[in-house]
Amino acid sequence: MDTIDYLKKNLKTREVWLQKELATLRIGRASPALVEDIIVDYCGSKMPVKQLATISAPEPRTLVVQPWDKNAVSAVEKAIQASSLGINPIVDKDVVRVTIPALTEERRSALAKIVRTKLEEAKITARKDRDEAIRSIEVLFAEKKINEDDKFREKQEAQKAIDEANKGLEDVANKKEKEIKEL
Repeated sequence: MDTIDYLKKNLKTREVWLQKELATLRIGRASPALVEDIIVDYCGSKMPVKQLATISAPEPRTLVVQPWDKNAVSAVEKAIQASSLGINPIVDKDVVRVTIPALTEERRSALAKIVRTKLEEAKITARKDRDEAIRSIEVLFAEKKINEDDKFREKQEAQKAIDEANKGLEDVANKKEKEIKEL
């Protein structure tokens, strides 16, 4: 049974990974997750924005990044500008304001494709986890640690776990696609 528990744990991490990946997509709504992991070169070291500043979303299309050290404002601005998000931050005294532009229909369809690609990556990794679990079950059977009935039952449990995980992954992706279409 340890094999199935390990598989379920791995499958849950796939769902968490997908949620995190999809949270970084710029969909027209301001979310701190968009900028929190952007790396800032500050005082000779590289660190994510979330370690240098407070990030808030006071309005649906605006992010406010307030560095704890006022000297970090320009470094945060440059890092956000250099990121792949394609957004231009504005320095306003001690804070950096980021306005998220509205999405075009072309961008919406591109984002939907990205969501599907990330979903497929997660599913492929989940299938690899299942295959690894099945190999472990086969090894246990070959070593006579489990009987044939247990082998069959555990393989069925592994498939059931992957089916549930795929449903969870689909739900995460569908929710994000709905969010993209609504904005």
